[in-house]
Amino acid sequence: MQTITVEALKAKLDSGEKINLLDVREPHEHADFNIGGLLLPLGNIQTMQLDNIEDFKEEELYVYCRSGNRSGQACLILSTAGFQNTINITGGMLAWQERIVK
Repeated sequence: MQTITVEALKAKLDSGEKINLLDVREPHEHADFNIGGLLLPLGNIQTMQLDNIEDFKEEELYVYCRSGNRSGQACLILSTAGFQNTINITGGMLAWQERIVK
């Protein structure tokens, strides 16, 4: 599992790079604030309900949550399920709101 800072991710998004974002928070968290990621709560990943993201198995998949902990767990689970390039967004949406949104 690789990691990326919110600043580095923002730079990639601003440059127009195609980014596959996965939000592993709960629906209410996603509704409160998100950066456009596909919502797939960690519980679904833990039970291997991965049909929505099978197309990303060989692509870079940037995974985020509130603080970076759940997304780290998700990256590990996804790696064991055959996802080859998961990237944990360190600090999650807390860091995004603190450093990017201000």
